Amino acid sequence: MFDSIKQAVIEMDDEKTKESVSIALKEKVDPVEILEKGLIAGMQEVADLFARKEYYVPEVLLCSEAFYAGFDKIKQLIKGSSRKPGAKIVFGVVEGDIHDIGKNIVKVMLEAAGYEVIDLGRDVPVLEFVKAVEREKPDILAISSLMTTTMTHMGEIILELEKRNMRNAVKVIIGGAPVNEEFAASVKADGYSPDGPSAVKLIEKIVSG
Repeated sequence: MFDSIKQAVIEMDDEKTKESVSIALKEKVDPVEILEKGLIAGMQEVADLFARKEYYVPEVLLCSEAFYAGFDKIKQLIKGSSRKPGAKIVFGVVEGDIHDIGKNIVKVMLEAAGYEVIDLGRDVPVLEFVKAVEREKPDILAISSLMTTTMTHMGEIILELEKRNMRNAVKVIIGGAPVNEEFAASVKADGYSPDGPSAVKLIEKIVSG
């Protein structure tokens, strides 16, 4: 049964995913197990396929749609369950940048890994990131930029956090096509990730200390 859900996600089949989840619920299967052994297991395999370049951006997006199709059927049942929550992450694309496909891929992989993701969207002003950190009190702030002309905003966000004495309260990680480890170090970020699978590993490392 779990394998059926997992395969439906991998095969990018929204309807089959929903149908398989519904069957599991009718058979009184724990929604947490449906999530972890079916839906998340499927997205973990998708992440591996993406890392091996067997799947590309379009396939991952379709798989994520299948994941959410199934997740929507159980998310209300999972709230207040015994599932241990992961870290809270505030995530957004910097001001002036409307490219969010990469962010969306990373987001679904992080949610599949059990993290709570507060998605600020794209074209987010510096102060909106700062306000979100103040409001949400996340463990991690993830910032994305796909353009060399907007990547400087990442450093501005970190500087603003420092000015407000908020920097030590949150770990900041950055990613995107023009970004690398050297740039991350130059803006005093806590980490850099080039893609979804590595972002999950980076955050696991940060959370585990």
